[in-house]
Amino acid sequence: MKTYYDFHASPVGTLLLAMNERGLSHLLFDKGRQSLPIQPDWIHDSSRLDRVRAQLDAYFAGDLQDFDVDLAPSGTDFQLAVWNELTKIPYGETTSYGAIARTLGDITASRAVGAANGQNPIAIVVPCHRVIGSSGKLVGYGGGLPTKKFLIDLEQRHRAFALVP
Repeated sequence: MKTYYDFHASPVGTLLLAMNERGLSHLLFDKGRQSLPIQPDWIHDSSRLDRVRAQLDAYFAGDLQDFDVDLAPSGTDFQLAVWNELTKIPYGETTSYGAIARTLGDITASRAVGAANGQNPIAIVVPCHRVIGSSGKLVGYGGGLPTKKFLIDLEQRHRAFALVP
């Protein structure tokens, strides 16, 4: 399966975007603990990622709350289940690792949820930034805690405007 990639400048730095025939497979920060080197067989093709870029721009402008792109992450069954739960966290809201573990039916799995959350290959679109510690503190984020805070603040600010009658 061919993978196409490009970069996108954003308010949180340069993002690496990659997709295959099934959908978006990677959206990663160029710097951070989960940056991904471009694979030798990947093909640079910016036009294939125009739709993703347009949606990211609308998101950062506060004009888009729900992404509409096909997703194609690779992971274990447990990781895929966690990442699926992340897509259900409403824009501008946060939840905890423990709450996701309870949703998945295992109240003891918060650390495993945290590990899966940390391996999310599609940042922002699969909103792992919306998961915080049970104490309400920001904890761990592949793009760094300042980026996590920026994304949460962006969403809460624009969500507040959307709720005003």
